[in-house]
Amino acid sequence: MNTAVHPDSQCSLIEDLKRGDSSAYKKAVREYSPGMLAVARFYLDYSSAEEIVQDCWVTVIDAIHKFEGRSGLKTWLHRIVANRCKNKLRSSKREVAIDFSESLEPELANRFNAAGHWNLPPSLKFHESADTLMENDALSDCLDKHLSALPETQRSALMLYEAHQHKSEDVCNILDVSASNFRVLLHRARQKIFLMVEAFQETGEC
Repeated sequence: MNTAVHPDSQCSLIEDLKRGDSSAYKKAVREYSPGMLAVARFYLDYSSAEEIVQDCWVTVIDAIHKFEGRSGLKTWLHRIVANRCKNKLRSSKREVAIDFSESLEPELANRFNAAGHWNLPPSLKFHESADTLMENDALSDCLDKHLSALPETQRSALMLYEAHQHKSEDVCNILDVSASNFRVLLHRARQKIFLMVEAFQETGEC
């Protein structure tokens, strides 16, 4: 379902928010909260994510006056949420710094050459349609397990880009990473999930 907000409608909404229009505020909360919660859930448990989103809306009341329109309203809101989540993780000392120079895991390293291309491509079997494949409950459970095991930044990059179909520059803004770092995060996450699906198709085990 396409939930994109028309640019003219968005500009009108932003102006109404800046004027302190309470109906515009309620409309924005209704339209954008689900996406904000989805971003927060990449970092935090559900109750903490809900709390972060509620706190962010309080912040938006004042912060909207500083909004310059250099990104879309959705991207701006999502970045506020992501930054608030990362601050919460830092305060609880749960956030781990990203080392972009680290090598791939041994089971991945021998599958790629120095340029990052496959030496040994996955032997995925597509005799089943994608829809049929994803209806496999065991595969779905395995996918959830492996997604949960990804480092937070890799999981966020993959889900924001693939599942929520954000543009790459928007993901960079939300996660506050450079374009090159985003490509590293996405590449590593895709590798791990791709190999997981390959192994599942070959063995039927997660």
